[in-house]
Amino acid sequence: MPHQTTIRKEFRLTGLGLHTGRTVTVVVKPAPADFGIAFRRTDRTNIITQSATADRVGETARGTTLGTGRNSIATIEHLMSAIHGMQIDNVLIELDGGEIPILDGSSRPWMLQLTRVGVQELNAERKVYSIREPLHFEVKQTGSVYDVDPLDHFAVDCTIDFPNSVIGRQSATLETMNEYAAGISPCRTFVFLHEVEPLLKLNLIKGGSLDNALVFVNKELSSRQLKRLEKTFNKDASHFKVHDGVLNTTDPYFNNEPARHKLLDFIGDVRLTGVMLNANFKIFKPGHKANVAFAKFLIDYIKHNPQ
Repeated sequence: MPHQTTIRKEFRLTGLGLHTGRTVTVVVKPAPADFGIAFRRTDRTNIITQSATADRVGETARGTTLGTGRNSIATIEHLMSAIHGMQIDNVLIELDGGEIPILDGSSRPWMLQLTRVGVQELNAERKVYSIREPLHFEVKQTGSVYDVDPLDHFAVDCTIDFPNSVIGRQSATLETMNEYAAGISPCRTFVFLHEVEPLLKLNLIKGGSLDNALVFVNKELSSRQLKRLEKTFNKDASHFKVHDGVLNTTDPYFNNEPARHKLLDFIGDVRLTGVMLNANFKIFKPGHKANVAFAKFLIDYIKHNPQ
């Protein structure tokens, strides 16, 4: 069995929360063997350490949130994805606010910092669970389907389906974690233009911009829409261009970037099982709500099928 790992030294990143728009500083610290992954808000007088496990998740609307109320910690999925992608077992994450910064909308900034500080082996065996039989899980409300087959390592085949849109049906694969850094971690979050204004009215995406999200447009922009966008993003209308259905100042990194980003999110959310997994995951229409439900299903399965 491989050894557990942590990071060699702490690091910090500061940025805006996607939904709150508030500046938050995150400090990621080394942790001892069997500590796991945990989050702690330092802006609270009653500091609570929350383990990053599916049973602690409170909300899954537009992101994965640990806890509820004043002590909740939102949008953990990209940092969790980077930690999983780097195969790190133990870290303590402290932050002085209620939301992990969105940064560039991907997990790449976290990957770069984790790579910079380095990974350290610990004197303890890693907790790895190998799924030894086919499993099937569905969330009918969202149309999400998860099929699992035995494999001697972690792999994912992800398909998304947005009918009647510029995204349509896309797939992305991760055959081994060696592909994560280059092929998955740079992929940014995405949204449809018609979703942006309702989200703003819900007091969300205050930290969103054209630099940390792909905005897809199904129709040609009208002059009225351009004026609203000017106000929303505080940019002149000449900055807004639509190329292959994408409103942005930069081009997508991959023609299937949305599918790759959904795979990125899944890698973060499935780590909420609390263990490393060996299996091949074939997932269809994943989302945070369904991912967390699937993680809870796996936790229950592991509990009743110990190795």
